[in-house]
Amino acid sequence: MGVIEDKLKLLPTDPGVYVMLDKDGTVIYVGKAKNLKNRVRQYFFNGVKTEKVMAMVKNVADFYYIIVPSEIDALSLENNLIKKHKPRYNILLKDDKTYPYLKVNLKEPFPAFTVTRRIKKDGAKYFGPFMGGVSVKSVSELLNLVYKVRPCDKKLNDGKPVRPCLDYQLKRCLAPCAGYVSREDYLKNVNGAIAFLSGDMAETESLIKARMSEAARKEEFETALRFREHLASLEKIKLKRITSLNRFIDADVIAVQDNGIYCAVNLLIVRKGIMSGSKNFSFESAALSAGDVLSEFIARYYKAGSDFPDEIISGEEIADAALIENYFKSEYGKSVCIIAAKQGVRRQLADMAAVNAEEHLSTAVDRVEHKNDMTIKACAALKEKLSLSNYPKRMECYDISNISGVDKVGSMVVFIDGEKAASEYRRFKIKSFEGADDFRSLKEVLSRRLDKLAEGDDKFPKPDLIIIDGGKGQLSSVKEIMDEKGVTGIDLISLAKREEEIFLPDRSLPVVLSRRDYCLKMLQRIRDEAHRFAITYFRSLHGKRSLSSVLDSIKGIGKVKKAALIEKFKDLGGIISADRDALKTVDGIGDKEADEIIDKLTKEGLKKDEV
Repeated sequence: MGVIEDKLKLLPTDPGVYVMLDKDGTVIYVGKAKNLKNRVRQYFFNGVKTEKVMAMVKNVADFYYIIVPSEIDALSLENNLIKKHKPRYNILLKDDKTYPYLKVNLKEPFPAFTVTRRIKKDGAKYFGPFMGGVSVKSVSELLNLVYKVRPCDKKLNDGKPVRPCLDYQLKRCLAPCAGYVSREDYLKNVNGAIAFLSGDMAETESLIKARMSEAARKEEFETALRFREHLASLEKIKLKRITSLNRFIDADVIAVQDNGIYCAVNLLIVRKGIMSGSKNFSFESAALSAGDVLSEFIARYYKAGSDFPDEIISGEEIADAALIENYFKSEYGKSVCIIAAKQGVRRQLADMAAVNAEEHLSTAVDRVEHKNDMTIKACAALKEKLSLSNYPKRMECYDISNISGVDKVGSMVVFIDGEKAASEYRRFKIKSFEGADDFRSLKEVLSRRLDKLAEGDDKFPKPDLIIIDGGKGQLSSVKEIMDEKGVTGIDLISLAKREEEIFLPDRSLPVVLSRRDYCLKMLQRIRDEAHRFAITYFRSLHGKRSLSSVLDSIKGIGKVKKAALIEKFKDLGGIISADRDALKTVDGIGDKEADEIIDKLTKEGLKKDEV
């Protein structure tokens, strides 16, 4: 860390932006700071760091910084550098979709209401976004039918009227292009449409009902039906009103959820007191706390021309909230209040956003990225989080199974790049001692396995990581064997089932990963597979031992017939379920022998008397 140490000594106390580089000179993280010296030194000297920050710092080979006049300038520069370099440890937003808005430019003499998916800083009014079952097409058609505002955005030539289009004939437009309406009368309708889009629905509802009745009276049933459909759409919109909020409130409610590999942010959109819907974003898990993730998300999501709300609400304390508010004011002229909701309806909205973020993370993100995240990416993340010396390409997990020391067995399961390699599984009978002792059993299994490694047995290639089902004691037993045999270059961990703690030989305290963490989920899969494989082998051995014991006491069943029965029925369960005819299919078993077997099983209480 020589280069970094020298640079840390020279850091200024000015505000600025710092850029972290890996050994290849690639930008891996960009951050802002009020005081560069204090902020950057925290990464390398502060005692307590999250796993994600530790993972990032281990990859830092160099850094540089840029001094700026103020914190707001730092925030602006940080945004620009993140967009340019797309660093892996910053959040890289992936919006799940772009939602439509209705746009109206009141500077035009006869404003049109048009659909757009991009908000521009052009002086026009934007309403939306439309989502959550409310169709922008339906709302646009409602405006045309009720207020007869023009649906086209073609340029009108003053004093040069043209022939009106079909929309006029269908009573969907007042035809200002043909000079059929004055600007004053047209703007009255435009204002009515704007009032409706701003949340005042009473007038719109009355107009729809009146025109539906008029159409029905004139037996224009198709038109009446369309008005009835629009009444139903209006009811949908009214149901989305949050009654506890002032109807003029515009707010975005955000929450973040993290599974160790991916983050998901949910953004609930409230406009004029009405829940418009929500957006979901996903990105690779960043080296940041939840509050810092939201801070970076907010600073990067809202940009010139964005639909800024009056409030941004979250259940988390958002880092640099005041700074971001000042940034929006100075950069975009927008007054936005960032609120960490503690109670009331705003807290309920924040909790709702958290549920939606969790849902998006566990369904859409997990489903799309599931295989890579649970395998290769989880292996790479595990190496960083546990500071392993190797990428754990070949992982071997060991487990012991027995009942009171009888039929002791060990299992070895193998995962390669996080996926099962069933053909590589091995099983062991414990031979060196009598009685139950999991520690000695593990020592025997690992000793025999490591002997195969020393012999260069191709069927037992060198693992990158050995995983033991158990706690600190089991881990120490295996470490002793590895040290005795002089084995190096293999990482060793144990996974204790009750608390899912991960123990490492060189750490006194266990590592505890989030239950959502894909690294932990991968280790659990390997551990559970080792347990399943051990139990299966134990049951097979125990069943054969029990069957052999029962057959030994049956008159007329010698070694040859016993071997034939074991070969045919495998275990005691198999022979218990066999009827007289099935028993007679075995060489050497006739009516007499079959009857003797059934009689013995019945007397032992293992089989009911046959009728």
